[in-house]
Amino acid sequence: MQNFTFFNPTKILFGRGRIADLAKEIPAGQRVLITYGGGSVVANGTLAEARAALSHAAVTEFGGIEPNPSFETLMGAVQLARETRSEFILAVGGGSVMDGTKFIAAAVPFPGEDPWDLVTRKAPVQAALPFGVVLTLPATGSEMNSGAVITRKSLGAKLAFGSPLLFPRFSVLDPTKTYTLPPRQIANGVVDAFVHTVEQYLTFPTYAPVQDQFSESLLRTLIDVGPITLREPLQYEARAAFVWAATLALNGLIGAGVPQDWATHMIGHELTAKFGLDHAQSLAVVLPAMLEERFEAKRDKLVQYAERVWNLREGDAETRAHQAIRQTRAFFESLGVKTRLTDYGIQASDIQGLVAALETHGMKALGEKKDVTLDVSRRVLERAL
Repeated sequence: MQNFTFFNPTKILFGRGRIADLAKEIPAGQRVLITYGGGSVVANGTLAEARAALSHAAVTEFGGIEPNPSFETLMGAVQLARETRSEFILAVGGGSVMDGTKFIAAAVPFPGEDPWDLVTRKAPVQAALPFGVVLTLPATGSEMNSGAVITRKSLGAKLAFGSPLLFPRFSVLDPTKTYTLPPRQIANGVVDAFVHTVEQYLTFPTYAPVQDQFSESLLRTLIDVGPITLREPLQYEARAAFVWAATLALNGLIGAGVPQDWATHMIGHELTAKFGLDHAQSLAVVLPAMLEERFEAKRDKLVQYAERVWNLREGDAETRAHQAIRQTRAFFESLGVKTRLTDYGIQASDIQGLVAALETHGMKALGEKKDVTLDVSRRVLERAL
C-alpha cells in the first residue's frame, strides 16, 4: 500500500426525513440556487420538501439539467446564478445534477473567458460557490466526492474534472426519496456502483487488506441487495444498503493508497458521447471485455475476486478467474443491463470512430499501469461486440 492523504469534508445526513435538516445547514437569508433535472423531483414531492425547508432563504430555481449534463445547459445556470448573486447551490437529483452543479459552482466565480477550460484542465479551479446535495438517484457517488463528468455536445466530448474545492458541504441521503425511480435507473445505479468499486480494486496485489476487504464487502452487498431493491422498490433496508454502498464506492476511501484503473470509464464515456448509451450501460459493455483482454495483467486479483466475491473455489485458479468474469457479465444481464455493443446497435464498423475519439481526448495510456494503448482499447471494443 502506497503513502496517501485522505480528505473528505462532506457531511452526510442519512435516513428518513432528513430534508428538513436543510433549515439547519443553510443560514437564514442566504441566496440559494436550487438545481434539478427533469420532472421526477417535482412529481414525487422532493423539490417541494426542499423548498419548504428553505423557507427562510431567498430561493431561485434552475431545472432541466439532463442526463450527462451538457456544458451548453449548465452555462444557463451559471448566468442565472451570477444575475441573482447566488451564495449557495442546492442540487436536488442524481449524479448528473450533482456533477452539473459542481461545474456551475466552479464556473460562477471563474475569471476567464471560457469556463470549459476548467474541464479541459487548462485552468485550475481557484474558487467555487459552496453547495449541498439532496440525493434522489444512488449511482455515481458524486454526493461525497469532488469529481464530475461534463459533456459538451458541440464538441462531442465527455470529460472528467475535479478539485478539492468541489466537495459538497453536506449531502442528504434519504432512501425513501429514491422509491419512485424506474427499474432502469435502479439497475443502472447498481452497475455504476459495482464498476466504480471494481476499478479501484481489480488491479494488481499491493497488500492493502483494509481496502481490498472493504471493496469486496461493497461488491458482495451490491450483488445481494441489487436484485432485492430492483424487485421490491419499497423495501427500506435493501434500498438503504444500496444507497450507502453507492456513496462509499466513490468517496475516495477504498481507493486510498492503492492503484486504480478507470480505463473502462474512459472508453465508456466515448460510447455515451457518440451513441447516447446510459453511463452504466457503457460500463456494463466495456468491463467484462476489459477484464478478458487484460486477463494476464489482472490475473492475481481476478483469482482473489473469484474466491472472495463470487465464492468460486473449485477448479484451477485460471478457470475460476474466467468464471468470475462470466458471472460479472451475467450479474449485469440479470439486472436487465445489456453487455454487448450489438445490443445497442453498435457495429464493428463503429469501432474506429471510438478509437479516434479516445485519441483526440488524450486517452492513449489508460489503466493502472498506463499500458492500455489505443490498440488495447480497440481490442477491448472488438471483444465487446
